[in-house]
Amino acid sequence: MVTNRTFTMIKPDAVKNGHIGAILAQINAAGFRIVAMKLTQLSPAKAAKFYEVHKERPFYGELVDFMSSGPIVAAILEKENAVEDFRKLIGATDPAKADPGTIRALYAQSMGENAVHGSDSDENAQIESAFHFSGVEEF
Repeated sequence: MVTNRTFTMIKPDAVKNGHIGAILAQINAAGFRIVAMKLTQLSPAKAAKFYEVHKERPFYGELVDFMSSGPIVAAILEKENAVEDFRKLIGATDPAKADPGTIRALYAQSMGENAVHGSDSDENAQIESAFHFSGVEEF
């Protein structure tokens, strides 16, 4: 099922380093409309639940610790071809391999502290959006 929405989080490293405004400006400039957004902090339990798909992977514990280490900005974005276009905008997980001008190339510090999360499929975008937002929070 193809939708025109995706989910993102500006991660604790980018929030701590003062990049919220610049990242949101880049998202807007790329033609995305923000339909829901909030500044929040994940508890370790919520971070573990959100990333449970990775629970068997060696980096899972570090990921949960990192994602619950400080505030995040969660947002639902809307645009035609949202998931694919947003994945291009954020760049490769490893900022050293991200294309110049992408969000991760500009603001990520490492593979672990890579500034933003972006849904990898339409299905996951819906699941991740519903994890963070109720329907009445979307506009």
